[in-house]
Amino acid sequence: MAQRAVWLISHEPGTPLCGIVKFSRRYPTVEKRAKVFNGASYVPVPEDGPFLKALLFELRLLDDEKDFLESRDSCSHINKTSIYGLPVGSEELWPVVAFLKNGMIYACVPLVEQTLSPRPPLISISGISQGFELLFGVQDFLSSGQKNDTELNTKLSQLSDLLLQTCPFGTLLDANLQNSLDNINFASVTHPQKQPAWKTGTYKGKPQVSISITEKVNSMQYDKQEIADTWQVVGVVTCKCDLEGSMPNVTISLSLPTNGSPLQDILVHPCVTSLDSAILTSSSIDAMDDSAFSGPYKFPLTPPLESFNLCYYTSQVPVPPILGFYQVKEEEVQLKIAVNLKLHESVKNSFEFCEAHIPFYNRGPITHVEYKASFGQLEVFREKSLLVWIIGQKFPKSMEISLSGTITFGAKNHEKQPFDQICIGGTAYLKKRKSGMLTMLYVFSKLHFRILDYTLTGCYVDQHSVQVFASGKPKISTHRKLISSDYYIWNSKAPAPVTYGSLLLVRCHN
Repeated sequence: MAQRAVWLISHEPGTPLCGIVKFSRRYPTVEKRAKVFNGASYVPVPEDGPFLKALLFELRLLDDEKDFLESRDSCSHINKTSIYGLPVGSEELWPVVAFLKNGMIYACVPLVEQTLSPRPPLISISGISQGFELLFGVQDFLSSGQKNDTELNTKLSQLSDLLLQTCPFGTLLDANLQNSLDNINFASVTHPQKQPAWKTGTYKGKPQVSISITEKVNSMQYDKQEIADTWQVVGVVTCKCDLEGSMPNVTISLSLPTNGSPLQDILVHPCVTSLDSAILTSSSIDAMDDSAFSGPYKFPLTPPLESFNLCYYTSQVPVPPILGFYQVKEEEVQLKIAVNLKLHESVKNSFEFCEAHIPFYNRGPITHVEYKASFGQLEVFREKSLLVWIIGQKFPKSMEISLSGTITFGAKNHEKQPFDQICIGGTAYLKKRKSGMLTMLYVFSKLHFRILDYTLTGCYVDQHSVQVFASGKPKISTHRKLISSDYYIWNSKAPAPVTYGSLLLVRCHN
């Protein structure tokens, strides 16, 4: 007897979704058991958004669902048990226990320890009765002594810790949540909160919460069949919570769109009080599959006064945002270069800035440049032996741009020109000239760009999903941006750089 997931949903007619998920809890260990027991008939529990829409549709609580639908409203589908089957894509999630009471929908998905095809009789599924007992217990806890929304929010903030005690790993031990609350002696109920030792003071002023998501994308592109291109996204969520009180509670949820890339290798700040095990077990080492946890990623926390990094994460996105090709040929005392860049169609075409830096190490100053750019402008830093292709704030409609040119260099002077001790010898691409001298052709192009109000994974924070349990209504602001980090496009004519695993051993200057 166990539950795969539990929800509390506030029914709010007139709003865009007609409801808001106030609380949800999933049990990954029970979900794995369901996959084994149900076999080919297994249907995964959907994310909160699709579940909310499907449940409100089945309960006929959507504002725009007034028409008769035979699959839901015919006499053969009269429901007398509060047990439903919800459409999930082309499949159906069953059984779902759900009922509406005083504007709140209580729902859960019991574990069925057998195949679902054909459907077993309800009386044989012990998890259903346990699910009703759990939901009635939660209902009693929320309704007892509730006088206003503040008290309701306080009780909702306690549910996460309470279910750890009363329903560990999805198995109900005690349906009397109020009794469990008294036993574990919540400080917020039994006595005034004391200032914790790690918090040096309290905030006084207008309440506000600021959340910023910054993603950095790394990429190594070689344009070679014998070595694969690599790319990865590394993200950080930074928060600043200006809230009154010694121990305010906040719940921040990170969400992904339907086609978003799951977050992996998540590390959280010590102020996070509890966490779904599925968040911690998602690793980039494991092979990706359809069952990978894709959110929402909920972080209940007691924030410090200062700005802090709520969490770090990585993600394997399907393609890099900008695909590049770079080629260098040496002809006498000149270098001929060709650069092609293509912005992927899924990426937001609105940059704060975008430019490509093309350095030439261990060479003399640039004495002459002839070039042709299909888009943007080229700046020449002669003494630094550096070309900077300024692309600007948008790619053209074709999403493709190119740069070609011929560069002539003067005599070397290590005091003025960039010199790299690493990019010589066995770690450089050396070509023997007719004079017997060795010339280094191991060059690369590095992209620098920033896109505001955009993340490559699609990760975002919905302002309405941020729950704050403190005095006053805070102003909530969210921001996100994508920044290039180590984004290199290597000379396709040169051998691949020396690597060990994913660690680049050739050091390259900015």
